[in-house]
Amino acid sequence: MKFIDPHHDLWQHAVGEDGPKPDPDPAPHRLLSLEQWHAVRGHWPADVPVAIEFPNDADITQLVPDLNRIALVVLDFPKWTDGRAYSQARLLRARHRFAGAIRARGEVLVDMLQLLHRTGFDEAQLRGDQSQDAARRALAFFAEGFYQGDVHEARPAYLRSAAR
Repeated sequence: MKFIDPHHDLWQHAVGEDGPKPDPDPAPHRLLSLEQWHAVRGHWPADVPVAIEFPNDADITQLVPDLNRIALVVLDFPKWTDGRAYSQARLLRARHRFAGAIRARGEVLVDMLQLLHRTGFDEAQLRGDQSQDAARRALAFFAEGFYQGDVHEARPAYLRSAAR
């Protein structure tokens, strides 16, 4: 899993003098809100990578027609106890076969990293008080895998071992 420093992020918001641009011009590595994406998707060039910030209370199937054009989906955890973004990530990976990156942002704690990884997240922007060293240790703790299946390996351990 990749850890994102918000001060050194490749993906940048499209903002003007008065805040977010409602209809941003296409440019590489733009991070757009869902509203901005809806405003520009009809004329956004297919060869220009785009990232979409997707709210955790919206239906992820809204992105399905555009998944082949999206390089990154940023899913929000407004509270660490709100797990709707886990479901969104799993749906993107398992049902819709999204091949781009999925980032967790918001109240992202070290304790969440195993489940983030298992549900399809590639990147995490940890809450400011969380340690990247502790996060790496947490991810390494179950490096051998889990008993249950996940987005990386759907078969449970007993079926994986029978196949060897």
